[in-house]
Amino acid sequence: MKVGIIGATGYAGGELVRLLMGHPEAEIVWYGSRSYIDKKYYEVFQNMFQIVEDTCLDDNMEALAEQADVIFTATPQGFCASMVNEKILSKTKIVDLSADFRIKDVHTYEEWYKIPHKSPQFIEEAVYGLCEINREEVKKARLVANPGCYPTCSTLTIYPLVKEGIIQPNTIIIDAKSGTSGAGRGAKVDNLYCEVNENMKAYGVATHRHTPEIEEQLGYAAGEKVTINFTPHLAPMNRGILVTAYASLAKEISYEEVKAVYDKYYQKEKFVRVLERDVCPQTKWVEGSNFVDVNFKLDPRTNRIIMMGAMDNLVKGAAGQAVQNMNLMFGLEESTGLCQVPMFP
Repeated sequence: MKVGIIGATGYAGGELVRLLMGHPEAEIVWYGSRSYIDKKYYEVFQNMFQIVEDTCLDDNMEALAEQADVIFTATPQGFCASMVNEKILSKTKIVDLSADFRIKDVHTYEEWYKIPHKSPQFIEEAVYGLCEINREEVKKARLVANPGCYPTCSTLTIYPLVKEGIIQPNTIIIDAKSGTSGAGRGAKVDNLYCEVNENMKAYGVATHRHTPEIEEQLGYAAGEKVTINFTPHLAPMNRGILVTAYASLAKEISYEEVKAVYDKYYQKEKFVRVLERDVCPQTKWVEGSNFVDVNFKLDPRTNRIIMMGAMDNLVKGAAGQAVQNMNLMFGLEESTGLCQVPMFP
């Protein structure tokens, strides 16, 4: 497959390149970048020295559509929506790593992202690319909305218990931590070493843009509108997301019954690992891989359950999931190019 990447010089784009260099069925034909046009790709990411000799091109999606079987847009919100059209989609498939097509209600998107949506006519067609839940729809798609990092970890951690009516959906509280790569590669004071190192902070409290995305996906599982509390935190690490979620139980239930629910959904899933009893997920156990580790703990004293998940925000939270979607879209084995063992330590 001929692959084009627009936004190849950001963190998610760089991770796409790393993964696709080891993909047996993919050839990258376009390294798109606004900031580094005509610069050698390895000059932007020196880890690619003597691996990638190509020069960075621009972000001309129409020209790229003539060459590529699939386009990844690892770009800021608004870019893909402003560029995509029927002519492009008739020639190539798109996996969009931004939020442009994740949320089905255009007014909700515009309210949370504070920008007008430039191509709402494609929102209904776009498939939300959480493979473990929407696998069959992804296989038929020509436009996939790659989920956000927090929503991926949160949804996979919580979804089975909402779907099976184990918890009361509107009691869900999500406490999440992310490494600094989740904020992107752009220069920001808040991301300077002296600001991040030896520090932890909450941000986007009650306003984070991933909130409606998580609510929408859990709402599909519940069959009704779901409202949650979601608070993300910045952690002093490069990669990783750790989600700790809390909810009230809808009925009395045992550990074995809850474990059976998780196994029902994930026992045959390559990339979701349900850990053994009392083992709490850790970001180090999934770093550099496409795995999501999940587990739970019942708290009879409060009649609540604590649900936990950990994953690499740049792999399963972005580039790895995008490649997983691509594999499904082109009829390949879903794990092709994604079998990297997590790095430790």
